[in-house]
Amino acid sequence: MEDGCDCGQFCVGCLMGSHSCNWRDRKKQRGSKCCDSIWFILTLCTFLFTLVWFYVLLIALNDFHNFNEEIFRNQGVWMDWSVIFLILTSILVTYSSLLLLLSLALICCGKPLDLHWFHKILLVFTVLIVVACIVGLDLKWKEEWAAAYISLQATAPFLHIGAVAGVTFLAWVISGFFYHTKQKALRVSVLLLYLCVVITLYLLPLLIRSPCIMEPILLPPKPHLMGHRGAPMVAPENTMMSFKRTVACDAYAFESDVTVSLDGVPFLMHDKTLDRTTDVATVFPGREREESCWFTWTELQQLDAGSWFLQKHPFPAARTLSREDEEEVKKQKIPALQELLEIAGTHNMSVIFDLRPPPNNHTYNKSFVNVTVETILKTNISQELILWLPDDFREEVIRQAPGFQQIYGRKRSISDTEPLKKVNLSFKNLSTEEIRAYQKDGQVNLYVVDKPWLFSVLWCAGVSSVTTNACHVLQHLKQPSWLIPPDTYQMIWIVTDCVSFVLILWAFILQRKCTRKRDISDAETAVLLTQIQSILE
Repeated sequence: MEDGCDCGQFCVGCLMGSHSCNWRDRKKQRGSKCCDSIWFILTLCTFLFTLVWFYVLLIALNDFHNFNEEIFRNQGVWMDWSVIFLILTSILVTYSSLLLLLSLALICCGKPLDLHWFHKILLVFTVLIVVACIVGLDLKWKEEWAAAYISLQATAPFLHIGAVAGVTFLAWVISGFFYHTKQKALRVSVLLLYLCVVITLYLLPLLIRSPCIMEPILLPPKPHLMGHRGAPMVAPENTMMSFKRTVACDAYAFESDVTVSLDGVPFLMHDKTLDRTTDVATVFPGREREESCWFTWTELQQLDAGSWFLQKHPFPAARTLSREDEEEVKKQKIPALQELLEIAGTHNMSVIFDLRPPPNNHTYNKSFVNVTVETILKTNISQELILWLPDDFREEVIRQAPGFQQIYGRKRSISDTEPLKKVNLSFKNLSTEEIRAYQKDGQVNLYVVDKPWLFSVLWCAGVSSVTTNACHVLQHLKQPSWLIPPDTYQMIWIVTDCVSFVLILWAFILQRKCTRKRDISDAETAVLLTQIQSILE
């Protein structure tokens, strides 16, 4: 029996030591109960704060390649910053969650919290880091909040279950606080706050709207895939190897970027400069920051457009290439638009592209659209396979090539004289209701969609197609990540709430019994001590 007591005391001592550096189970000598409560609330809020930031960061992974490219354009340094952010945030979440668990364990044991000053500093430091990240996101990447909002359509049902489980777990701590705290106003306030949170979570599904809560028979067809600059996760972007991998992904269209060389050859290049995706610094020293349109086609063909992919690993999949694939990567050159059109015509695949106009003093500044259209018309590709996106000179393009499918990169407006039946927009710009409204009259393509959870939400919403870097992943999805009939979800919601209510009620009843037994035991001990004292006197 003594061994059990020693073991229990040892565990309590470890908890107290880890939390307050007080390794002995003794009465509290410093601080105050009010101060302890404030630091416990700060610990809880810090944990929730870091958890929210971690969630936003995971959602942002769908678009993090754009962030990496932006840093490279501004600083000239390539790095996968998502890894750094994930590691840092994981450390903060782990620390704040462990500290919260220590606090809850001490509360359950009836021990003072007395948080050590070192933990207080780390807590404040954690809050400052997360605040800095959120403010930076809001200032420099504000549109990502729209992605986080859309993600709730995929995660809200599961977050609801997790939140209910969390508040149910807290019932033992809250009930113990309620029965052990002598300040009536404080314990009633805490109990009312807790009940408000519980009731809110119980009723939250009334506000949850997800396109994937639907009858399976109503599921729209799987969206078609457009290869964003080809298949850039498994081959260098905007190269013939990348486009061949897109064909293997069962995609229906190529997406690319077109500009014009100094001597009038339309070619494929996303960036203004060549330094991110070629070895221009080695072949043409001093010209690495020069715009690609100032190079002749002969000069462009001297550049290696593949080796950077093995050096910078823009996506994790780049590290998994076979030796044969690596050799093929090293042979890649900058393709002309004509090469893309030929492979598209051979495989009966559509082509959509952004035009990168050259500067005003460029020879082809005013004629680059005509040059591009003429290049298309000279190839064997059917006009119906060209999805014309650029708004510049659209009317002239329609006269030259009436067979091109006109697709628009903006939402409808009252001033439009055309119905804009086909649109190409960011997935952050359309709600589920707008997607379904557009689909009634035409087709909707959304970009850039890499993660299965996002693809699943858009699939349920009914989009026609998506532009993706991950066609090799999305091609294997046979159904959305989850699809729940409304009646089934309602049953899950009710069962979850009922089980939670029973467990919370049980925790309060058990805590009351334990408190009464403890009070009776303390009273009997006090009577016994009084009797012993009387005998001794």
